[in-house]
Order: sequence, then structure tokens, then C-alpha cells
Amino acid sequence: MKFPNAPRQPFLGLALAAAGGIILSDFFSVPGFALIASACIWAVCAGALLRWPKLLLTYAFVVVSFILLHSFQITDTPGRWLASRLGDRPRAVGVTGCVITEPKIASTGIATFLLQLVSIELEGNLERTRATLLVRWRGNAEFGDELKLFGIVEPIRSPRNPGEFDMRSYLARRDVHRSLFVRYAEDGVLVRHGGGNLILRAAQKSRAWMQATLCRGLEDSPDAQNFVSGIALGLRHQTTDDIEEPFQQTGTLHLFAVAGLHVGIVAQLLCMVATVARLSRKSATLLIIPLLFFYAAVTGLHISSVRAALMSSIMLGGFFFERKVFALNSLAAAAFLLFCWNTNEIFSAGFQLSFAVVATIILLADPLTRLFHRWSSPDPFLPRSLLRGPRRLAHLGLVWSGAAASVSLAAWIGSLVLILWYFYLVTPISLFANLVVVPIAFFILAIALISIVSAPLLPWLSLIFNNANFFLAHMVLALVHLFAKVPAGHFYLEHPHWPDGARATINVLDVGTGAAIHLRTRHRNWLFDCGSEHDYEHVLRPYLHAAGVSKLTGLLLTHGDSLHIGGAAGLITDCAPAILVDNAAPDRSIVHRRLQTLFKERGLKSKQLAAGDGFELAPGIVAKILFPGRIPLPAAADDLSFVIHLSIGPFTRVLFMSDGGAETEKALIHSGLDLRSDILIKGQNHSGDSGSEPFLNAVRPGLIIATSRDFPEYERITDEWAGNVRAHHIKLFRQDETGAVEIRFRRQEWQARAYVTGETFRSSSR
Repeated sequence: MKFPNAPRQPFLGLALAAAGGIILSDFFSVPGFALIASACIWAVCAGALLRWPKLLLTYAFVVVSFILLHSFQITDTPGRWLASRLGDRPRAVGVTGCVITEPKIASTGIATFLLQLVSIELEGNLERTRATLLVRWRGNAEFGDELKLFGIVEPIRSPRNPGEFDMRSYLARRDVHRSLFVRYAEDGVLVRHGGGNLILRAAQKSRAWMQATLCRGLEDSPDAQNFVSGIALGLRHQTTDDIEEPFQQTGTLHLFAVAGLHVGIVAQLLCMVATVARLSRKSATLLIIPLLFFYAAVTGLHISSVRAALMSSIMLGGFFFERKVFALNSLAAAAFLLFCWNTNEIFSAGFQLSFAVVATIILLADPLTRLFHRWSSPDPFLPRSLLRGPRRLAHLGLVWSGAAASVSLAAWIGSLVLILWYFYLVTPISLFANLVVVPIAFFILAIALISIVSAPLLPWLSLIFNNANFFLAHMVLALVHLFAKVPAGHFYLEHPHWPDGARATINVLDVGTGAAIHLRTRHRNWLFDCGSEHDYEHVLRPYLHAAGVSKLTGLLLTHGDSLHIGGAAGLITDCAPAILVDNAAPDRSIVHRRLQTLFKERGLKSKQLAAGDGFELAPGIVAKILFPGRIPLPAAADDLSFVIHLSIGPFTRVLFMSDGGAETEKALIHSGLDLRSDILIKGQNHSGDSGSEPFLNAVRPGLIIATSRDFPEYERITDEWAGNVRAHHIKLFRQDETGAVEIRFRRQEWQARAYVTGETFRSSSR
């Protein structure tokens, strides 16, 4: 591996210096007087550089320049001004602006997009602004539309559970700090079509036509449509999770990110067209470079596609000026230009993954290839002319395999740390999966692009290419699903942390009106309920990945409410719990009946437990069912949910009440059982009546963790009840304020910490 020198690859040092300046500016916030001082230093460096053009002085000048540039880009922005003007409480506003991103339509019919404002009407005052809002509207919107909307603007919600995607920070990097919810379609008016950037609007229209072309003949196979559209046009958001997740688990998700492979094929096709048209090299270069950027715009201007277009343009520019081009220098030049455009790009996962992987391939692929060739080369004393027939084919196969394996291994090394950090995932199977899948994907992409080119003149030929892609797409999907099922092919890992001696941890997740409680010890993972299907997809599954949980020891379902068990089907598929504990009490839940049918189809036996039954969750941790009995009285589903007393060692007791209400509490008090517990975890009963004073006197908890939501009304904790809890000298963590709550148990003490507020309560505080 040869490291570059500065004179021949100048952009490498410039890009590193720019990155250093941006990071310094971001982590050490520069106050106003420091900005003035930095500007003075910048002026001195500029003058000194003109007088003494030295390499180190150049790097110092670049560092200071990007400290100033990033500081200006993150201070006094339109988005920050609007956020300070609106405050932190929800406000009713009217806005006028232009749609600057392609709207994403949810299954509920709500469109989500970014709206760059022209004006905002607040409390009767009309103010001009260039701020951007995240908008959700149940109406039809297209890129470039100018809209007039009326709705509720509020701060973008921060994550409330570990592992949840931080949309607030992601959008803040794009100077978007507030969201606007427009409840009804009638609250929005289309002012005019055809606004926004002319080139981007043309790219959007072109992409719609290209997608329709690629999907002709594939109407009966939505999976093939989504895969071909995703790999050729970067339409990843149209791919369903059950298709996308296996690609993530096999390390082949990069196929949906338009990057060097895609841009390279487009460039090759354009070169072929230029050759047929008998264009000169310089004329062909002037034609190809703008078209490459247009293709990047068609695919959404993602970092990977822009990076590939910039690198290709720099290399083609070398041909134009008849200068030798270095790949690493081209990569650094692409990074430097992106920094000049938007310094915040360095903090995006897409930027880091794209540049890290390509840089590692450039540095390691050739040395690894030589190493593989050394291992697989024939006898050095054997003349190559004697390698004929099968031996020659075997040698060529080993040469190709070695080169492909080198690229795959280099890419895996380059992405390993970042994939682990952002997705908590390690994918050893990707080393092999990419060797098999990427060549097929190459042909799919090439055929798709040829189909697009041939469609205007020979539509019947385009249809033939689409049907060829139908076969190849299903082949790739089948292979990826097969690789995803390989034992130890992928696994999730929690971020490394110092051991703190906790014998058990309970995480009470914030999933609205449902419940999902994770109990983990060193070798066991139990889950009490799993939230609704939506909550599982967006909260619980990311949390389990962040916790490094791939398999569950057990799953306990407290009752048939879909908000508590709706995600169980997906959970069983993903985590395959070894033990299932189900509530035998009768209910009318359709979701519960479907789950019981699923258990039978998969040969899963569930334990039907009732009051008096106990079972061991882990050594020293025992759960006992307190309610309901084996012959429960007729009641609503919430009043028949499991009540579980958990003993953690000889000193600590935790009581799980689920959604049990007043009737359940009365039955427990009259049972004569010892209900005393250190911690009470409860939901809200449909009657709105739970947590009565006699019950609190019987339990005598030091801490109560309770769900609370504004709607429906009975799910909200009342001020009267909260005051009563405080009067009993009980600490209350209400999850509408705290988000998820983590409880860590040591031998004789425990502590609870709120995820949103960071507040900590210890058993010694009682």
C-alpha cells in the first residue's frame, strides 16, 4: 500500500484540513468575539500565504477558512430564527412556501415533505422568511408546488427510546427545526405548479418516466418493481421493510444507494453513444459530465451519487486536459467540493460510509489482490503457456475471484466500524454475499439502463429487457433472503460500555398507550408485551438492535389488546423466542386469535399460566402471576390482563400491572397477597380509574413508572392523581415527560433513569 504525497495529490491534504476545521468549529462553539478573532487570523494567513506559499501555511489557512464557513452556516440561520420566533409550544400558523423534496406518501395517505417558506402568518402578522419546515399534510403535493397551508407548528420530537432514529438532529443539520401538521386536506391550497429549481423539477419528471418504463410488464410483481426501481433510480423509500432488511443484514444494502457502480455504467453507456456518434474525446467529455450530474439529480442527489459524479467528472477532466488522475485525489477533491457546498455533510452517515468505503477500496484492494494472487498462483517454474484447458480456466477464475474478494473485503473493512456504530450490526456474510449478488446486480442495472434508452424507439425491446430483469431480480431477492438466514451470518451488537456490575436491567419503553418491557440479565432476554405493529417496527425493533438482541429467551403477552401484542408476529419472526407465556383468560381480540393460530402453524407451544403460577426468568429472578385466576369473572380485556410480581434477588420487588384497573386492584387487595413492591409499573385502564389510594397503601412503592397520553382522555394521568402520588412520598416517572425508563439492579440497590430528561432516582433516595 503506497501512501500519497502532497505535491501529486494536493486535495487529500486540503480535504483533511477542511474536515478538521469543520469538526473544531462544531464541537467547540465559536462565540462572536472568537469569530472576529478567527476572521483576523484568516486575513493574516491569507496575506502570509500570498507572500510565502508554504504547504503547512496553506493547510492552516484552509482550517481557519472552514472554521469560519461552518460557524456562519450554523449560526443566525433562517431555521433558527423561526424556531426562536415560534418558541417551544405548539402554535397555529398559516404559511406559504414551495415543496423542495419529493413527498413521501404513508399508508394513511399523509404526505411528508420539506417546505421552504416564503412567508408565515403568526397572530395576524405576516412575516417574510426563507426557513424550511417539515410538513405532514393529507393532500396531494408534488415537487416544486407552491402551497398555502394552515396547521399546527411545533418542535420536532426528539427520540423517546434507545435506538430510535433521531429525526430531530438529522433535520437540524439541514436547518429544519420545526414541523407543521396540517390535519385536513382542505387546510391546504395549491397556489401554482412548476416552482422550485428547474433542473431538479426536470429530473423528478424524468425519474417518473423512467420508473414507469422499467415497471412495464412487471405489474404482477411489486417486489421486482421496487427492487429494479431501487437499484436503477435510487427509489429506496418505495422498498418495503421486509425486502430491505435482508439486504441490510447481508451487507448488500449499498445496491440501493446510487454510487460508483451505477454512475460508472451510465458513463460507459454514454461513452458508447459518443463513440457511435463519432465525437472527439473533448466533446464527449463535455457531453458526459453534465449528464452524469443529471443522473445524480434523477436519483435524488444523495451523497453517494454526487460523490461518484464528482469523482467521474474529475477523472474525465483529466482526460480533457491530458493529465494523469489519481483516484484518491479525486475522492478528496469530491469531499472538498461538498464541504464548500455544505459543511454539515461531514456529519451524515451517508457521507461517512460512502467516502470511508471508497477510500478503503482505493488503499487496500490492490494489496489484497496481490496477496490473494500469491496464494492462488500456479507453480512459478511452470511456463504460463502450459496452462491450458481446465487448468487455465481455473486459474482465470481464481484471478477474478481474488480481485472481487479483495474489493469485497476492503469495502467490509471500510464500513465495519460505521455500520456497527449507526446500525449496531456486523455482517460477516457480506464478504460472500457481495461476491454472488453484485455481479447479478451489475447486469440488472445495465439491462435497466438499456431498457430506458431503447424505450422511446423500440418499446417492444424495452419490454424484453424488463422481463429479463424480472428473472434476475427474483434471483437476487431469493439469494439475499437465503444469505440472511445463514447462522451467524449477521448479528447485532450493543455499543461497547464499561460493565457496571448490574445483575439485571429493565427497560420500560415508551410506546404510547401500549407496553413493551425488556428485562435482561447477562445471558437472558425477556420481553413483556411488544406494542402495536407500528410500535414494533419503529420503536421496539430498533431498540432490540441497539441492545444487541438477536434472540429472545421468552415473550410474555399480558392480554389481547392489539396495542400491547400487535407486533408479536413480526417479533416472533425476527427474534424467535424460546418460551412463550400467554394469558389464558378469554377475550374477543382478533389479533390474539391470529397469534394463537400462528403459534400452532409454527409449532410454538405457549404456556397458559394463571394466578399462583411462577416461573424463573433467570437465576435469582422469579416471576409470579398474581392475576387473573384460572376461571376469571367476565370483564373487559384490560381488567383481565396479567399482574406479575417480580423478585430480583432477596431484596427487590417489582410489580407489573399492565392495564389493570380498579376491579383488578380490588381483587388483589382482597386476595390477601403481599403486594409490597419497590417499583410499580402500570398502564392506564379503559375506565380511567387505576392506582387507587388503598392499592398504593398496599403496594407502598418507592417509584411508579406510568404511561400517559393526551388522547384518549382516559390514557392521561390527572393532576389530582399525580398529586396524590406525591402526597404518599412516591417518585413518579410519567412517560409523556420521561420517555423510556431504564432500571438497573445491583445486589442491594437499584436506580432508574429517564431517557428524555436524564433524571435519575435511586433506591437510597426513598
